[in-house]
Amino acid sequence: MIFPAIDLQDGRSVRLYKGDFTKETIINPDPVDQAKQYEAAGVGALHLVDLDGAKAGKPVNVDIVRHVRNAFTGILEIGGGIRDKEAVDLYLNMGVDRVILGSVALKNPELTKEVLAQYGAERIVIGVDGKNGKVAAEGWLDQSDVPMTDLIAAMVEGGAKYFIVTDVDRDGTMQGANEELLANLQSQFPTARIVASGGVRHMEDIENLAKRGVMDSIVGKALYEGTITLEEIAAFNQEGLC
Repeated sequence: MIFPAIDLQDGRSVRLYKGDFTKETIINPDPVDQAKQYEAAGVGALHLVDLDGAKAGKPVNVDIVRHVRNAFTGILEIGGGIRDKEAVDLYLNMGVDRVILGSVALKNPELTKEVLAQYGAERIVIGVDGKNGKVAAEGWLDQSDVPMTDLIAAMVEGGAKYFIVTDVDRDGTMQGANEELLANLQSQFPTARIVASGGVRHMEDIENLAKRGVMDSIVGKALYEGTITLEEIAAFNQEGLC
């Protein structure tokens, strides 16, 4: 599956360069309208990130997410600022299909395992962001010394299945996905589903990842640059029975 991304900052849809909050490009001042375009295109899946929430440590763009949920009928996932059970409950009760736990998975693994036990692996996704194989947290503002493999291993043991792996140094760069990192993680954790995020340029990148066992990807800048189209995403997802 391919998940087109909408990143929310100050109520707008933006793209960041290498996760730098000061290097934003406004994609659409109305993210709900953007979601309606994706709904009309039949893409079937959507990845939301509350950038303000990631910085604040709590959900910020809740009303926008609610309006997006009302406008988009496909699989909807949300990450950013989800650091406690109340935030998890808020989004899942709103009808969001999946919540993405990043910083809290690193800093509060017991809570993460608790919500995995309650809601299941289809609704609780683990976000593994970082560079040089080490995990970053707090909206990428805090680089840790924890290896990605350690976090994934602990969360697999806790019942997690989906892991969105973002190479921060490639995010928003159009340099191509870190195929080696992603393929190695998928090989090391065969029961997990590694989702590629960061640097995807065109459908060839996605096809190359799929050949190496990485079947899901998140697309941001490539969509806005026109190197991947909504039509291509819709066709790919329909073929994958999204």
